[in-house]
Amino acid sequence: MTQAAKASGHVFPWLKSYAPGVDWNIDIPDQPVYKFLDDSVEKYPDRKALVCAGHSYDYKTVGALVDCATKGLWELGVKKGTKVGLFMPNTAYSVVMYYAILKAGATVVNFNPAYIDRDLAAQANDSDTQFLVTLDLPPLMEKAKNLAAASGIEKVIFCPAKQNLRETVSGASPLPTDKTVWFADLIHNDGKYNEALVDPDRDIAVLQYTGGTTGIPKGATLTHKNLVANASQIGQWYHNAEDGQDSMIAVLPLFHVFAMTVVMNMSIKKGMTLFIMPAFSVGELLDLVKREKPAYLAAVPAMYIALANYDRISEHDFSTLKFCLSGGAPLPAEVKRLFETRTKAKLVAEGYGLTEFSPVASCNPLTEKAKGGSIGLPLPGTLLEIISLVDGTTALQPGEKGEICVSGPQLMAGYYKRDDETANVIRNGRLHTGDVGYMDDDGFVFIVDRVKDMVLVGGYNVYPRHIEEVLYTHPAVEECIVAGVPDALRGEVVQAWVKLRAGETATGDVLKVWLGDKLSPIEIPKKIIVRTEPLPKTAVGKLSKRDLLIQEGIKKA
Repeated sequence: MTQAAKASGHVFPWLKSYAPGVDWNIDIPDQPVYKFLDDSVEKYPDRKALVCAGHSYDYKTVGALVDCATKGLWELGVKKGTKVGLFMPNTAYSVVMYYAILKAGATVVNFNPAYIDRDLAAQANDSDTQFLVTLDLPPLMEKAKNLAAASGIEKVIFCPAKQNLRETVSGASPLPTDKTVWFADLIHNDGKYNEALVDPDRDIAVLQYTGGTTGIPKGATLTHKNLVANASQIGQWYHNAEDGQDSMIAVLPLFHVFAMTVVMNMSIKKGMTLFIMPAFSVGELLDLVKREKPAYLAAVPAMYIALANYDRISEHDFSTLKFCLSGGAPLPAEVKRLFETRTKAKLVAEGYGLTEFSPVASCNPLTEKAKGGSIGLPLPGTLLEIISLVDGTTALQPGEKGEICVSGPQLMAGYYKRDDETANVIRNGRLHTGDVGYMDDDGFVFIVDRVKDMVLVGGYNVYPRHIEEVLYTHPAVEECIVAGVPDALRGEVVQAWVKLRAGETATGDVLKVWLGDKLSPIEIPKKIIVRTEPLPKTAVGKLSKRDLLIQEGIKKA
């Protein structure tokens, strides 16, 4: 046990399961997020930083563009504390503008380009966004126009999607001239400016809005310290990564907190090359792996499901990948096994996090100690406790089920303008996640389900995730969602929706019979619906229980 663990009075069973070279006692640099980029520009100026849409940019070029964009933002009136929205799919502009906004001392507000006008306006107004950065693609330009009209956005910066960063041009805007700025004009300067004085402990780097699956979206205020801490923690966890050598596939949307930290910030910190994909495509991702032989892939379970079920996946060589990381949603053990078996990938390590935690709290070690079905071990500097569901304060022993609570340097400062809701989730210095789980004697954590997703059947708690795990072991099942639905007699019953693999046939009744000796009677879904179309997913690619229940008329939008 480390000295810090002894001093805290806590027993940390996970320490014995850490990979060699990973230490719970981690020194978090006292610096702003953008210093990751500055350091890599200095150390690896000629190394490829970004590869996107057939164009590549070395660190020296990216650093110079960021400096010019920073000065351009200052000349527009962006200053410390100004909220600047990023509203685009993955592009090289995403990275350049992200760091430029932070260098200007401003706050990044990430917007999901798939959101409808109403939700975009609500987020813009709630976050006090004054400037917006987007692409000149017609759908985005139309949304930007509507958003500017419905909020306090003063100017929109348009980036030409079909041009590379060195050949930027100005074009036609749907907004008045006084509200329009083109990227080419923004960076038309010498890149010299007075650096903003950023306080890493206090200044908000990013306003990251929660997905809204459990209520009204809220802006998690993530400080520079929060993001620097989490990127540093993940950087140490990737103990086999070689600074200035390796590469990462950026297929997860960079406007999502998982990709922002694990894919972008951590990779830039280590001087990696980012292979940027605007959207997920099985064929394009496989071509990229074959052509570029990247070292790392971070994806959500639905992407691993799609890859594992691709009919020619065994023809592709994944041996160049040092490991694959899964996050954003629970990774069914059968999906992990299937992907690793069919691709010969070395390891798919599941991690766990929340927007409010910048986001990563735990991850499986990149060793043979990794446990399938587990969300892994707490990251360095992270305290993960299982707290009683009865009193909400008592820390439980290994093997006992309770609410997963986390604390550490990556814990958000709070929800933007929502002190009461902040107090509801951060109590006694712990973030209450709403997830039910347990820790084993080796320090590995297992999620049982969401507190709110538990189904009460005849007075017994039923956990949908457990049922989903069993359904995934059926050879015909490709995707599944299990949820509680209202019932006139019992109040609530379990129901399941599945999509079958191509060429497979099975009815709901057949699946129920198959579950007969694998689940208790109260866990077997009262009804299993076999759907021909894919199950609904979020913009990040996670299976969306909320959207499914809305589609089925069980829940209101």
